[in-house]
Amino acid sequence: MSTGERKAREKEALKALILKGAKKLFLEKGIEQTTIRNIADEIDYSVGTVYVYFKDKNAILHDLHSIGFEELSGYFKELFTLEDPMERIRKMGFMYIKFALENPEMYDLMFNLKAPMEFLEKSENENWDEGANTFNYVKKTIEECINKGHFKGHNIEPLSFMIWSLVHGMCCLEIRQRTKGVKFSNPDTILLDGYNEYLKIIRKL
Repeated sequence: MSTGERKAREKEALKALILKGAKKLFLEKGIEQTTIRNIADEIDYSVGTVYVYFKDKNAILHDLHSIGFEELSGYFKELFTLEDPMERIRKMGFMYIKFALENPEMYDLMFNLKAPMEFLEKSENENWDEGANTFNYVKKTIEECINKGHFKGHNIEPLSFMIWSLVHGMCCLEIRQRTKGVKFSNPDTILLDGYNEYLKIIRKL
């Protein structure tokens, strides 16, 4: 291994360590306590070292949000083997909900908190690639459903957006504990009950 290759690996390892420390702080103490100073203390490096790799806190949070999408992709892996697109769209929603319930803080960072988007606004590339890739997977599956005769009279993109928004909205209400205050008959199951009602509707389309 050349000196250049070794240095490159060392840089990547330290960057990964910074993100690991940042994720630990974010999950345990929240976004307000995930500061450059606290991250440096967590990994036992200087503040200056952290700034060598990340220009500010939002840059770190953006990379963390990207890691979250990689983790979400892991939940979707088993979907790739499903040939029936209707079964895939059904299972996709369950996996999406499962990810949100098991990773509420990361889900919040990926879809609700402003920091990752603020980072993009200040960068040369304002495209939200992670979100676009997720949406395109939904859209591709809906297109396959339409090609097989489902969802007649519906348009691919707005229908895909509606489905994504519906599942996202239910997840947000649950992880932000809004379902607890409405006094549903079965608050512990309302999220999955609601999703199953949605499935009954799309089966008829």
